[in-house]
Amino acid sequence: MRSAIGPDDAGRQPWMAGVTRRVLLAVALGLLLLGDATGVWAQQKAPAEGFADIVAKVAPAVVNVSTRKEVSAQSDQPDVPMPQFPPGSPFEEFFKDFFDRDRQREQQAPRRSFSLGSGFVIDPSGYVVTNNHVIAEADEITVAFNNDREYPAKLVGRDTKTDLALLKIEGDQPFPYVEWADSDQIRVGDWMIAIGNPFGLGSTVTAGIVSARGRDIRAGPYDDFIQVDAAINRGNSGGPSFTLDGKVFGVNTAIFSPSGGNVGIGFAIPANLARPVIESLMRSGRVARGWLGVRIQTVTDEIAESLGLPETRGALVASVTSGGPAASAQIQPGDVILEFDGKKVDRMRSLPRLVAETAIGKEVDVKVWRRGEQKDFHVVLGELPDDEQLAELGQGQQQEQPQATAIAKVDALGVTVSTISPDLKSQYNLDDDAKGVVITDVSQGSPAAEENLRPGDLIVEIGQEEVSSPPEVMAKVNQAKRESKKSILLLVNRQGDLRFVALKLKD
Repeated sequence: MRSAIGPDDAGRQPWMAGVTRRVLLAVALGLLLLGDATGVWAQQKAPAEGFADIVAKVAPAVVNVSTRKEVSAQSDQPDVPMPQFPPGSPFEEFFKDFFDRDRQREQQAPRRSFSLGSGFVIDPSGYVVTNNHVIAEADEITVAFNNDREYPAKLVGRDTKTDLALLKIEGDQPFPYVEWADSDQIRVGDWMIAIGNPFGLGSTVTAGIVSARGRDIRAGPYDDFIQVDAAINRGNSGGPSFTLDGKVFGVNTAIFSPSGGNVGIGFAIPANLARPVIESLMRSGRVARGWLGVRIQTVTDEIAESLGLPETRGALVASVTSGGPAASAQIQPGDVILEFDGKKVDRMRSLPRLVAETAIGKEVDVKVWRRGEQKDFHVVLGELPDDEQLAELGQGQQQEQPQATAIAKVDALGVTVSTISPDLKSQYNLDDDAKGVVITDVSQGSPAAEENLRPGDLIVEIGQEEVSSPPEVMAKVNQAKRESKKSILLLVNRQGDLRFVALKLKD
């Protein structure tokens, strides 16, 4: 018996033997060079025998979370008065007894409401992660494992901005637990497993792939959801999404569904966003976030062109909080933040998450685009104040107003502007410390109208330089036209809300 290419064949066809050796050598070399990549692919390849081994490893740490809330005994229905009958009517006594018994039942039988969700243990001492909306306003919380063992749980802390909550249970033995994954390494198309408590049925496993990253579903200021197509239903909230090595890369939080059931679009909070929140709750029962002290907006193509920015990216600083970290570092309105702490800011909404995840008190490098060039700043992050503290910090200092009154029609923008007068302050309800020039008319179909500018808006800056009179506005616009610019950048104040607007210049 001979092999397909044996000595006899090689003797008759030496060229074929040489080709074969070269092919085998190339294949071997290719496998050697791609060894690392093959290892990565192997980790993400669905196991031929299924997911049973992975599930057996992690399922004991996934729990069902049930809550109970005592509801007021008062009826939710409006109080219906007893019908009126003539004195002595036989119906009068009947209805009186009926209404009296109904009120007694309401007073004697307070109602209880229940809700069900999921969670997972992240520490053998009994710390459990779930969604805040699962345990919101609960009077009692119970955690149940898939071996039917139940434990009362107490709320350690919650974070409404990310919809996360941390619970604590006590037991005689260490609890099974799972570890966090590095969610930044998760790729679209990776296999994943979800375990939870859909519809209160108990521990249920589903599998799928990662469908998308960076989803903003308008759930909160730090939206950065990972989208998955594994079956996620009501009751899965708070449960984990696992990588194939059994680590949690996301906390299942929401679904998109016209019917209320699974349609293959679920959303999970990335582990790298959830982990620092949970660790902060574990340490102090509250979430301490980094704070930069800026209000930002999206960089549009027109804004990028007007600023001379090579790419349409970054976060445009619309205003800076007085006394905040950015103000202390000399960051100004009109700056475009391109990098924060060594990480690129490709989209405006990625900056709040980067700041929130950074340690308070850390000095970070911030790269900005200012007046046609890149500049570096060093900012020491503060702690994000609560809403009341932010309101106090946002109170600006009063500014002196120009005394002379002037009006100008700026045809290139399609607006008529005026210096701020007491009459215009009263007419447009402007603040006493308002500065800039006020728009008194907007031409129909003009660049200003296309950007929804309207009478009463204040133009504070043009081309990142302050203006306080209509002649200054005309000068800035004429200068931009001489420089053959297609658009011009305005800083507009509408009832205290500052934003940058790039207007196209009419010929």
